[in-house]
Amino acid sequence: MLTYPPVKKVSVVIPVYNEQDSLPELLRRTDAACATLGRQYEILLIDDGSSDDSARMLTEAAEAEGSHVVAVLLNRNYGQHSAIMAGFSHVTGDLIITLDADLQNPPEEIPRLVAKADEGYDVVGTVRQNRQDSIFRKTASKMINRLIQRTTGKAMGDYGCMLRAYRRHIIDAMLNCHERSTFIPILANTFARRAVEIPVMHAEREFGDSKYSFMRLINLMYDLVTCLTTTPLRLLSIFGSVIALLGFAFGLLLVVLRLAFGPQWAAEGVFMLFAVLFMFIGAQFVGMGLLGEYIGRIYNDVRARPATLFNVLFASRKRHLKRKIVHESRSLRLSRYGLHRYPVPAGRRV
Repeated sequence: MLTYPPVKKVSVVIPVYNEQDSLPELLRRTDAACATLGRQYEILLIDDGSSDDSARMLTEAAEAEGSHVVAVLLNRNYGQHSAIMAGFSHVTGDLIITLDADLQNPPEEIPRLVAKADEGYDVVGTVRQNRQDSIFRKTASKMINRLIQRTTGKAMGDYGCMLRAYRRHIIDAMLNCHERSTFIPILANTFARRAVEIPVMHAEREFGDSKYSFMRLINLMYDLVTCLTTTPLRLLSIFGSVIALLGFAFGLLLVVLRLAFGPQWAAEGVFMLFAVLFMFIGAQFVGMGLLGEYIGRIYNDVRARPATLFNVLFASRKRHLKRKIVHESRSLRLSRYGLHRYPVPAGRRV
């Protein structure tokens, strides 16, 4: 089984948006939980354009002597997942843990995620037990989870819980993607070789209200569908082909019936007109589907997700030295022509 070196440093990434009431307790409990790990750690908080006093409180916490807090202030509200991605670009740990700022997911669960990651997992997800949310939120979450499971084929139970742990190479692979709208748990699972979920506690929200309104949940569902797959575009071609075939079959049936029962049965060609109309409508859907297929390919290229991702290369020492010599000689040849070979980011294929 593939093993990883022990985790030396843990980074906790927390997006913050108008959470001034929960910040003191969040910082205290998160720091206390990380202190029990017996490893280096940092707590990186991203202010996502808060309109309250959150930014000032984060700045003061980061500037305190001996603080493990790192504050990143964004100029406006970009959304939860965009803020987390911004935080990923500043982490220095071997294992990165994401956590919401509302304290519904207790920071005391962090040591359990680290212990599970030490068993050799790339991604450690969580499933909220006894959820303290409204019936509407629970129902919407179940619908989204089922949609994701059917689309991705990965049987993860709770994609909506942001209390998760990621290995560093998973974070680097996600940072190499250029898509603007993303859903981090799904994107991480596309790069994970081994993923697991563990049950965690879920507390009632003590401070403020949820930032996800009904319309934001609807927008999230649309983002999920469009960022996960291009299947809806292909469904246009399938739907159009079915309509065109039905229209063609209906037309053949009308021809046979007209020959068998005479022109009086055909209602002066009205039924045939409907058959031809079905065929034309189907052809239009097929055309839109083909256009969508090209748009989907452009979309996949624009996202620029790594074509392949490898964790480690196993080879004999002799072969490794040979590969190193070839690499250095190639770099030397490039430099002779005024070219430079820059390091390739993790996950990018050359």
